[in-house]
Amino acid sequence: MGINIRKLILEGEGTTLDFKNTITSCEKIAKTMVSYANNKGGKLLIGVADDGRIVGVKSEDEEKFMINKAAGFYCKPALEPKFEEVYVDEKIVLVVDIEESDMKPHYALGEDKKWWVYVRVKDKSVLASKVVVDVLKRENKSEGVLLEYTSKEKALLEYLNVNERITAREFSDMLNLSRRRSYRILVNLVLSGVLRIHTTEKEEFYTAV
Repeated sequence: MGINIRKLILEGEGTTLDFKNTITSCEKIAKTMVSYANNKGGKLLIGVADDGRIVGVKSEDEEKFMINKAAGFYCKPALEPKFEEVYVDEKIVLVVDIEESDMKPHYALGEDKKWWVYVRVKDKSVLASKVVVDVLKRENKSEGVLLEYTSKEKALLEYLNVNERITAREFSDMLNLSRRRSYRILVNLVLSGVLRIHTTEKEEFYTAV
């Protein structure tokens, strides 16, 4: 017996766990799966209501079909979910495991027919900013980051010495930089471990490590 469903449900939904009554939309489930793959991986419990009640799946084959369709056609690069069926109180809960990917970033096809990158923030799948997408793209490439230490980086770190945090917009306004230039500096500093990026549902900001 691999997975203790009750124990998982007690942990509640979070960065690596999501409850689904049933799969109704490939777009919605692709968004969750992509956010797991771009993060540290995660599990979907299908047949579990939002409040943690075990309702069971009516047809695990149908649910698997929807998941596989979403993983293959609504995620790029495509994902490979792993399935496990667990019986709880004579009901079946389908556990879908999505591993952290080494092909980040993964995009999900939205209802607007555009491809978007999502990351997991607490129990939500949040649209990734341009900086996060660039960090994900370059994290996989093993070449080191050549950190230019210009007056701009210095000014940013001096600011963070006094202030706790800064947003991308505050940084570009402070030094009168183009959005693109400020993004590039932030991405390099995040990749080289000098800055930490924090994404919340409402905003994104940076702190010194």
